[in-house]
This record gives sequence, C-alpha cells and structure tokens, in this order.
Amino acid sequence: MTSGTVQRTSGADETLYRPGRWLALAVLVLAVLLVAVDATVLGLATPFLSEDLRPTGTQLLWIGDVYSFVIAGLLVSMGSLGDRIGRKKLLLTGSVAFGAVSVLNAYATTPEMMILARALLGVAGATLMPSTLALIRNIFHDPRERSIAIGIWGAMASAGAAVGPVVGGFLLEHFWWGSVFLINLPVMAVLVVVGVKLLPESKNPVAGPWDLVSVALSLIGMIGVVYAIKEAASHGVSWEAGAAALVGAAALYGFARRQLTLPSPLLDMRLFRNRGFSGAVLADLLTILGLSGLVFFLSQFLQLVQGRPPFEAGLAELPAAIGAVATGLVAGRFARRFSVRSVVAGGLAAMGAALAVLTFIGSSTGYPLLGAALLVVGVGAGFSFTVTADVILSSVPKEEAGSASAVSETAYELGAALGIALLGSIVTGVYRDFATPAGVPAEVASAAHESLGGAVEAAAVLPAQQQAELVGAAQEAFVEGLRLASGVGAAVLLATAAAAWFLLRGQRLADGIEH
Repeated sequence: MTSGTVQRTSGADETLYRPGRWLALAVLVLAVLLVAVDATVLGLATPFLSEDLRPTGTQLLWIGDVYSFVIAGLLVSMGSLGDRIGRKKLLLTGSVAFGAVSVLNAYATTPEMMILARALLGVAGATLMPSTLALIRNIFHDPRERSIAIGIWGAMASAGAAVGPVVGGFLLEHFWWGSVFLINLPVMAVLVVVGVKLLPESKNPVAGPWDLVSVALSLIGMIGVVYAIKEAASHGVSWEAGAAALVGAAALYGFARRQLTLPSPLLDMRLFRNRGFSGAVLADLLTILGLSGLVFFLSQFLQLVQGRPPFEAGLAELPAAIGAVATGLVAGRFARRFSVRSVVAGGLAAMGAALAVLTFIGSSTGYPLLGAALLVVGVGAGFSFTVTADVILSSVPKEEAGSASAVSETAYELGAALGIALLGSIVTGVYRDFATPAGVPAEVASAAHESLGGAVEAAAVLPAQQQAELVGAAQEAFVEGLRLASGVGAAVLLATAAAAWFLLRGQRLADGIEH
C-alpha cells in the first residue's frame, strides 16, 4: 500500500514537474527572441533600406507596420489552430516558414516586394508567439514556477528587442541591410532541431473543427479597422478610411456574434466577462500603443539626428532591455507580495513618466537623459507585461491556453500596429510641414519631405551650406514630431495606469499546484 502510494506520488511529481522543462523553456524563448529581434532590427536598418529601395514615406510606414497588421489579424486564428492540431506541431512548422520568408525579406528589390515579404513574415510569425505561451502554460503546473517561466519569456522578448539593434548594428556596418534578416536562419535551425526532441506536444482534446468563416472575419476585421485608423491619421478622414472602418467593424461584430453561437469557437468571448482578464488585455494593448511609435522612430533619431553609427545606436537602446530583464524575473514575486494592480499600474506609470521626460529632448540632448529614460521604460515594461501575461494565462483552463495567449499576443501586436500608425503618423505629419530653405530645387525638396532618410540622401547633391540648412531643418522637424509623439504616448500610458488600478482590483496570481 505504502509502495503504491509512493509510486503514484512519484508519477504525479513527474507530470507536475516535467523533467527537462527548463530546457524546453530555453527552446521556446528562442522563438520569442527571433520575433523580437526581427521587429526591432528593421528600425535600425530603415535608413539603409530607404537609400536602397527608395520607398515613399507611406511605403516606409507600411514596411514598418504591415508585419504587425497581419500578425494581429491572424493570432487568434493561429492560437486556436494550435489548440486543435497541436502547439508543438504549429510552432515548428511556423518556425521553418519564418526562416524561409526571412530570405525573401533579405533579398527584396522594391518597396512593394518588401511590403509583401513583411506581410508573409507576419503570417509565419503569427504561429510562433501564441504557441510559446500556451506551451509554457502546459509545461509549468506550479504557478510560482510558471511566473518565473513567464518572466524569462518576457525578459527574452525584451532582450531580443535590444539584441536586435546591437547585432543588426554590427551587421549593417559590415554587410548590406538584408543581412539583418538572415540572422534568423541559424536561430531557426537550432529551434527546430532541438525542439523536435525536447518540446512536449499539447492540444485541446475536445476542440471542434477550425472554423474558416471565423478566420476570415477575424482577419478582415482586424486589418480593416487598423487600416482605417492608419489612413485617417496619415491623410485625414476620407471615404476610403470610413469604408475600411465600416467593413472592419462589421467583420469583428460578425466574428464576436459567431463565436457565441459555435459549439467550439475560435475564441471563447465569455473570457472577457472576467474583469482581470479584460483589464490585463486592455493594459497590454494601450501600453504597446503608447510605446511602439516612439521605439520605431528612436533608432532614426539616434542615427540620422545625433549621427551615431548603427552599432552605437543599438548599444544606446540597451538600458531598456536591461531594465525589462531584471524586473521581469521578479515581477511575479512582487505581485504576490504586494498586489497585481500595484505592480501593473506602477509599471505603467513609470513608463508614462519616462516618455513625458522625452518631450524635452532636442537634437543635442546628452545620452545620460536618454539612457535613464530608456532604463525606466524597461523597468516598467518588465513589471507590467510579465504580470499581465500571467493573469491572462491563469484566467483560463489549460486546454484553452492557445486561445488565451493568442488574445494576449493580439493585444500586443494590435497595439504595436496602432502605435506605429497613430504616433508614427504624428511624427510624419509634423515632419512633412517643415519649411524648405530658400534656393533648394523642387525635386530635392520633394524627396526631403518624404522621410528624414530621404532628406539626408537628397541633400547630398547640394552645396555644403544649403545641404546643412536643409538637413538641419529636416532634423529639427523630426525631433519636434518625436517630442509630440512622446507626449501623446505618455498621456496614453498614464491613463492606462489609472484604468489598470481599477480593473485589476482584487486580482491575484495563483499559488496552488494544478493537477
């Protein structure tokens, strides 16, 4: 009898504390690292890409955000697909596709081809993020261990955001801009080879069929609404933007109604009745919206305004990752000791304050102020993102982990797309209004008003004094737009901190072991 009890306990321990679970986590964070590196390395490569492919200002914004648009449109569908066919299978298949499409990005020869390649990369990327979080939910049954695992997951996403510019900067100084996409290939190879052996398969044993009508409605709805916001922010309200908004909103309404009637929905809309779940999702979306537009243009500021080489610009952004890694690892412990709402709201308020400080930057602002602001942004992000991800995953049964993590990632990607569209359009709108110095030829002035990179390149044909005047005027306009975008981002983050304080009231992280 005693022996049987010992045996059962040992078997239970092996199930709850799966051997090799930390090695499996190491494989999962490789995928996270890959997506994060790819998202940030593009900002650093933008000046070089602009010089080679000569995109217009609008095309440049599309190159920057179409990746996030497509991911946002497909994440819920892909998370649900992973629940049905197996998260490991989806992750490894998507990883191979991500590597293949990275090659297409590296060798794009026109702006249109680059936009298409980024869109296809978004399709592949949509398979990776929800699969990683869902697998963490199923590998780690001890909530305290899971908090640490989610902290490492979030920390690696932040580290990737910093490693991208550093590695990308090194490559850009020695190779052509396409090399920043080829770094995906060795990471992908390791992920697939090791993941086949180490990752356990998991899926929802009672999931129904994958509803293609819901997939189409989700994709049309997300892309329609985001496109409408982007167009309205860039060119003002127009009938095209209105039509896209109407189609997108109708599709999302149809998607939500359909999910409530399906026996096996792609996304269980009843999850949003949980105030903690809804509050965490909203915090993620608005936080990224407030940050992403700034991050997208910061690399250009460091290179094209302050004249830093790419590698140095990448190193300059490192404090944000250091802060996020440090706090992400202890965020769960802090949330249990104090409260979920104090950690999340405090992190959001810290980021808002840091962005408010950036409203005072100028062309000659010293690095200590920039570095300190980036460090505070990282510290706040590490606290808030880790705890909200934990709340979202803990709010659902593990069978629905794919759908829940897809909601978390959709909020992240949708926030990134909206942030680049809205805040990026603020920067672009202010930039395009700068006064051209007297005597500058019309064709040079036209190229200069498309983008800051275009201004630097176009001015090269002018006499030295005229060149300095044109570039100086363009840089000052860019910085003015960046200051305004920082102010809007700060307001969004501070308002989100206040909302999180009320929405996450009484929310706690789990403590008991899950069987």
